[in-house]
Amino acid sequence: MQFYSGFSLKNEEYLFEDFITPCEYNICGFSYGAIKAFEEAYRATKSFKRVDKLILLSPAFFQTKPKKFIKLQLMGYKKDEASYIKEFRRLCFLPHNPKIVQDSSTSYDDLTRLLNYQWDKEKLLYLLEKGVEIEVYLGLEDRIIDVYGAKDFFIDFSTVTSIKNGNHFLQIN
Repeated sequence: MQFYSGFSLKNEEYLFEDFITPCEYNICGFSYGAIKAFEEAYRATKSFKRVDKLILLSPAFFQTKPKKFIKLQLMGYKKDEASYIKEFRRLCFLPHNPKIVQDSSTSYDDLTRLLNYQWDKEKLLYLLEKGVEIEVYLGLEDRIIDVYGAKDFFIDFSTVTSIKNGNHFLQIN
């Protein structure tokens, strides 16, 4: 199974063991990694490769946010990357205690792509036509993404599981 990590992270897959179905033909991603997983699933099916399931864990969903929000995020990152990442991680774990996660390199361009990404309904429909099962998991206490916007968007294309009291990492304690 391919797993794509979230923004500024690596090796956080262990946090999602309860939601992942390990299989050679599954593709999974967390947050920013969900975007990468989605695009990889689309490319793979276009290349006639087998994809059984696409698992999107707290998919980065900002397309409902105002441009001012995106601009402020980018300004904060540019001003002080270390402080931005520290606050980002704090918000990811709220309202629960943080777990151990590993750092990965980040860039302004990555954050720009993440915040400006537009989920494509046509690509989602294409995946469904090709027989790809899509699962989306959302923590209802997530302080990073627009949870309810994501739920409304993905409900027509996937099985959406909402986790009561779940944070961005889908943890409930």
